[in-house]
Amino acid sequence: MVDRADRFIEVSLDKRGVRCTAKLLDDLAPITCDAVWNALPLGGDVYHAKYARNEIYALLPPFAPEEPPLENPTITPIPGDLCYFTFSDTQLGTKSYGYETEAKHQGRRQVIDLALFYERNNLLINGDAGWVPGIVWGTIVDGLDRMADACQDLWRAGALGETLNFRRA
Repeated sequence: MVDRADRFIEVSLDKRGVRCTAKLLDDLAPITCDAVWNALPLGGDVYHAKYARNEIYALLPPFAPEEPPLENPTITPIPGDLCYFTFSDTQLGTKSYGYETEAKHQGRRQVIDLALFYERNNLLINGDAGWVPGIVWGTIVDGLDRMADACQDLWRAGALGETLNFRRA
């Protein structure tokens, strides 16, 4: 394996002016980290989880040359985890998920979910599909407290007009 320097990204909620710094977990999820790093900057409309609990995420078109394998998987993400999920259009197509018909991911055959978990007690289980393991590819190393406050505000005040963005730090 190639020895490389640590890589860091900035994760932001731009409308709220909140940013945090994450370290890529190259040693645990090298394929996913390379896919994300090579595609940066990435971002889109932010959503707050309905089922997984303390999670915000953006739904994006596929960006990896080949989808990463399920490396460094979890169904119980902890505060500060950045996770990568791949979904088909039908997995996110039911009204129960709360996506408006104009949501940018509608009509895509495949959707990538980049997520940030900001608090404890998360469980990745879906009433329609069962367990939904995600790839943990990064961890917040600075600013999680400010981001968690902003995520709580998203939950209470709403996410419309807000974006979740990932950039090289």
